[in-house]
Amino acid sequence: MRKLILAAAIIVLPFSAVAAEDELAGTYKLISSTRRVLDTGEVLDTWGKSPKGFIIYGTDGRMQSLIVADNRPKPESVEKMTDQQRADLFRSMSAYGGTYEFDGKRVQHHIDISWNQVWTGTTVIRELKKQDDKLVYTAAAAPFAGDGKMSVVTLVWEKVK
Repeated sequence: MRKLILAAAIIVLPFSAVAAEDELAGTYKLISSTRRVLDTGEVLDTWGKSPKGFIIYGTDGRMQSLIVADNRPKPESVEKMTDQQRADLFRSMSAYGGTYEFDGKRVQHHIDISWNQVWTGTTVIRELKKQDDKLVYTAAAAPFAGDGKMSVVTLVWEKVK
């Protein structure tokens, strides 16, 4: 009997883990990104009213994300771009890639490459709710990079068909 239970567990376990990750597989477009300031309850856009972005989850357990603000500056040309313009472009984006794990409620992004080297080698954890073709991510409360106010950030992604 023990052998039968062990065999069943060995067969079911890998498929259930893969099924949760396959559940995310695909490309999603960023619909909104907001933060709620904990002290005041105020809700603010984190990347502007119409941010742009994509997150891609592969069936191989790898992922990539790119987000840009809605009103990014556009230099005249690459050749004429100033250091200030480069810095402004850097500050108005986020990009990283790595592996991911999804348990049905929480996604972990294990970052092995990023636009900001501070993130490389870290793990980003987000609560995740699936709503039809949408993914709703909620980050744990943390000081917001722009002003240091404790905030909860929520991103909504919609699957690209």
